[in-house]
Amino acid sequence: MPLVLAATPIGDPRDASPRLREELAGADVVAAEDTRRLRRLAGELGVDLPERVVSYHEHNEATKTAELLESVVAGERVVLVTDAGMPSVSDPGYRFVRACIDADEVVTCVPGPSAVLMALAVSGLPVDRFTFEGFLPRKAGERTRLLTEIAQERRTMVFFEAPHRIAASLEAMAQVLGPDRPAAVCRELTKTWEEVRRGGLAELAEWAAEGVKGEITVVVGGAERTSISIEDAVAEVIARKDKGARLKDVCAAVAVSTGHSKKALYDAVLAHRREHSD
Repeated sequence: MPLVLAATPIGDPRDASPRLREELAGADVVAAEDTRRLRRLAGELGVDLPERVVSYHEHNEATKTAELLESVVAGERVVLVTDAGMPSVSDPGYRFVRACIDADEVVTCVPGPSAVLMALAVSGLPVDRFTFEGFLPRKAGERTRLLTEIAQERRTMVFFEAPHRIAASLEAMAQVLGPDRPAAVCRELTKTWEEVRRGGLAELAEWAAEGVKGEITVVVGGAERTSISIEDAVAEVIARKDKGARLKDVCAAVAVSTGHSKKALYDAVLAHRREHSD
């Protein structure tokens, strides 16, 4: 029997598919990121869960995967669900999937709601090509380095973020990717207080500084190359540097968006400083 990855609603239980109900009711084992949330969802769907409901989350994946794999190998139908959306997408599940594949066991899924795809659809940004980046690093230095690495990404980018970190993340994005880079902050998707804020990254960072609650997905437009002079590019670097960003990080980001080399920008900024310090 296969491992079944089953997508759950990201907010509104009415989004649950008939197949999700069938799989939960027909499973031999259901592995859930949060068993209490699963039981609440099952109650809302009118589904009787099997006797074996086990906890499977980021803190016990290493120990539980082998146990659950034994169930699959033994011919039991194991259904894996997370708190919202598709298992293994920024949620527990990858180790289990990999273990089943290595054991030549079948892995299938029940498709369903996706915060990534919904946020893309309502963002108003190009969706013909996109990349999912998950959560940004919590530490400021690591976050800035990652944003610098992806500053040249031409595709639309999707991020998850926690409410207590969203203001800092948007501010870092504005500094590295540019204050006017178009973006959308999608909050509480499919829920009662659903909200989508669209604008430049600096504008959104200012809004988020007042406090944001709920589940958050951020969509950011890809980089666009612009033909501007080295003088204008230097002015952009200095403006971002004055807001607290590291010079090397800003030079890398502006180099990507303007087509000028990072070294040329760095040297030009230093020359500008020397000239204006005399």
